[in-house]
Amino acid sequence: MAICSPPAEVNTDMFIIIFDYVFCVPPVSLHREGTFILQEVKMMPNAKILEEKKALVASLVEKIKNSPAGVLVDYKGINVEDDTKLRKQLREAGVEYAVIKNTLIRFAAKELGFDELDACLHGTTALAISTTDDVVAPAKILADFAKTHENFTLKAGYLEGKAIGEDEVKKLAAMPSKETLIAQVLYSFNYPIMQLAIACDAIVKKAEGNEEMKVAELVAPKEAAAEEAAE
Repeated sequence: MAICSPPAEVNTDMFIIIFDYVFCVPPVSLHREGTFILQEVKMMPNAKILEEKKALVASLVEKIKNSPAGVLVDYKGINVEDDTKLRKQLREAGVEYAVIKNTLIRFAAKELGFDELDACLHGTTALAISTTDDVVAPAKILADFAKTHENFTLKAGYLEGKAIGEDEVKKLAAMPSKETLIAQVLYSFNYPIMQLAIACDAIVKKAEGNEEMKVAELVAPKEAAAEEAAE
């Protein structure tokens, strides 16, 4: 309840706009000595702010829809230097990282059907979104970072259109990276060829050794015969 002196003209259906917010004031109650009491003040964002927030939510929904995986974290306690290094590492891995208000994430999650995320939308929240087909990178980078930063914690995330909890994010982080998986697949493809090449090389070397032995066997009797003739 706020008590103040009345303006020169009191409009009982008064709207006051301050810093882009509309304070809706219901009819005032006049009191003695020229004072009046604002019985109730309700703060509502104006039309411009509402449209901006709707646009932000729509953009966030679109980003998440086009992303295979993302992770929510509590970033409190991180200093500027470490934050800069983390953002650089994420950016190089094709991951977008931003601090987003819980309210906006909540609206986006509701539209996407990620109701499970609501429970973790409190405190400080940042969202990492994979912009490539690498579903492991966001979870792995952030989980590794959390190991060396006590107050930096994983909250939840999503994977292929489904919300996942903290434990599932940690399991995702424990998977091999995309580069490691590619290397393993290529090795599995190349292994039989490598083995064949090694076997062929061994055969060639063995054959060359046999040829040398045969040449030695042929040359030795001729040399012996020549020596006998010379005697």
